[in-house]
Amino acid sequence: MTAIVSIKDLRKTYLGGFEALKGVNLEIKNGEILALLGPNGAGKTTLISIICGIANLTSGKITVGGMDIEKEYRKTREMIGLVPQEITLEPFETVINSIRFSRGLFGKAKNEAYLDEVLKTLSLFDKKNERVITLSGGMKRRVLIAKALAHEPRVLFLDEPTAGVDVELRKDMWNTVNKLKEQGVTIILTTHYIEEAEAIADRIGVINGGEILLVEDKVALMARMGKKKIRIDLTSPTKTIPSKLKSYSLDLAKDGMALTYTYDTKLERTGITSLLNDLQAAGLQMRDVQTQQSSLEDIFVGLVQENTK
Repeated sequence: MTAIVSIKDLRKTYLGGFEALKGVNLEIKNGEILALLGPNGAGKTTLISIICGIANLTSGKITVGGMDIEKEYRKTREMIGLVPQEITLEPFETVINSIRFSRGLFGKAKNEAYLDEVLKTLSLFDKKNERVITLSGGMKRRVLIAKALAHEPRVLFLDEPTAGVDVELRKDMWNTVNKLKEQGVTIILTTHYIEEAEAIADRIGVINGGEILLVEDKVALMARMGKKKIRIDLTSPTKTIPSKLKSYSLDLAKDGMALTYTYDTKLERTGITSLLNDLQAAGLQMRDVQTQQSSLEDIFVGLVQENTK
């Protein structure tokens, strides 16, 4: 899969010397959904703003569709749609007129059939003649996406698209994003909701302190870095972990009724069999045993904490 966006040694330094981006290198593949994760102040919005031409880069090079964003600004900007964090809409305008206006800004010829298809994809068609002020917060975010798609971009940036949206509407938005991918749109998503990235992304990028910590296929990342936990519920509480079990680095629940053992699934020997045998030898009786796979959130938190040490 070829790269539609290529970022080489991108740096951004503001007046006063603050370095927001520190030599970012990133290849975004054509037709993928890339989730960019990072804490507040990590550089996510700065990166998007530079690619979209809202902010200037200090050094480095960015190409979109093989074209340099500085040398061929108009052509590259036409290839990009941006959905910002803030809801910035004209409240008394109708939905369809808002979208027509966005299309006109890029000099595109009228195409009502295309705009109607966008509205149908976003479940907005029955709202097309309603004023924006009458819509719910979730619907307004859909209008923002429709405006970003009005000029038929090949790349869509979604900056915190489901912020402030309830769980049901968030899942509807995920379905919408998948529909756009099926139509050939490349999507770059920044989010604070780890489950959002886990649900819809093809690849995961983690940024912190202006640096890309990793970019990897979601499934491969979780297989490589994910660990499993086994929780052993006891029939009666224990105040301390018996000395015979110290080598397993177990975590004891506050009430003393459970032990948790974390192990690496890639190892040939997980140590579970010997743990269960030693548990019985130590005089502890099991009531139940449960296993749990590490989530993407566990991996993300671990990476960020390691980077800030």
